[in-house]
Amino acid sequence: IIEGRVALGLPTDDIVQRLQGQLYLRAETLVGRIEFTGAAGKELQDRLQADPQNTELGSAAKAFSSRHQMGIERLTAVSAVLQRLGLDNSIYKSVLVKQGQSLSVRDFETAVAMELFRDGWDALRQTLVDQAPDMVLNLLIFILIILAFRVLSRLTRRAVIAACNRPGFDLSTLLKDILASVCSGTVMVIGILMALSQIGISLGPMLAGLGVAGFVVGFALQDTLSNFAAGGMILIYRPYDVDDFVEVTGASGLVKKMNLVSTTITTFDNQTLVVPNSKIWGDVIKNVTAQKLRRVDLEFGIGYSDDIEKAERVLEDIVVEHDMVLKKPEPMIKLHTLADSSVNFIVRPWVKTGDYWDVYWDITREVKLRFDREGISIPFPQRDVHLYNEQA
Repeated sequence: IIEGRVALGLPTDDIVQRLQGQLYLRAETLVGRIEFTGAAGKELQDRLQADPQNTELGSAAKAFSSRHQMGIERLTAVSAVLQRLGLDNSIYKSVLVKQGQSLSVRDFETAVAMELFRDGWDALRQTLVDQAPDMVLNLLIFILIILAFRVLSRLTRRAVIAACNRPGFDLSTLLKDILASVCSGTVMVIGILMALSQIGISLGPMLAGLGVAGFVVGFALQDTLSNFAAGGMILIYRPYDVDDFVEVTGASGLVKKMNLVSTTITTFDNQTLVVPNSKIWGDVIKNVTAQKLRRVDLEFGIGYSDDIEKAERVLEDIVVEHDMVLKKPEPMIKLHTLADSSVNFIVRPWVKTGDYWDVYWDITREVKLRFDREGISIPFPQRDVHLYNEQA
């Protein structure tokens, strides 16, 4: 009607004014109906979840849902008419957006955004005013629970270490450290879960989500899980411990620390090597210091023209006179091979594991000094070359 009167050049102010009042009244009525049916429908849905067999609740919930949707559709139509008339409908557009209705870019104006922001800010401010004391109290309780369980975690670690160090427990240092870390970490995780429940976070869905996430992460990190398994096997079978000298895949040195993923090794030139446990467990592990005693294997050569018995006596004197060489097991000194350039003796004394390199270096040095004094030669590798002169 209005568009027809405008086309005929007839006045429309009175009609537009009356229509404007009716439209705004209708829109406000629909907004109230939408909010009421939405709240009532939500209440019925919550009750229906608690009693899913109640058919009356189900029918009522469907009826309110239908009325709610009908109100949204009618408010959408009223808002469209207001827009065609050039009237402000930003409030009703914001209501539709909050009800889950999508708007086009053309319909989404600055006024709508400001209205949504204003509603959100008012809701947030009201929430803070209503719940601020409870939120502050819950936050304080959260912090206190975390601090308390942190202290309890440290006490648990000390208690586990003290229990593992008792005479009746034959555990490796690595296993003691892992047990202490696992126990203290478990206590801390329990504390975090309790603190989260205190501030209103539901643990059931979170734990279910962590389970799904754990499956996905575990599938993606198969190599890391193999390191965990290898770390567990190392802790059970104890092929080495802290401060043992080991030779493993591509590395050798002193074991400094270990977790379920990797082992940290320090070389003699003070380099730090972090070796994955799966690499270690999947190959040969050579623990040099696992035994209390070690045999030092040495080999010395003399010339073919030297006195064999004299050289043997000199070697025996050197070994016997060294204070780090053990009497039992007895050292072995034997003529071993007749090589291309020398007559070779093997010298094999037994020592404590910690004295290995000192004895090795001392005997090597003393053999050179004594051979020089006794006139016993240490020949260089040599070859005899025979030249034949063939005459034509």
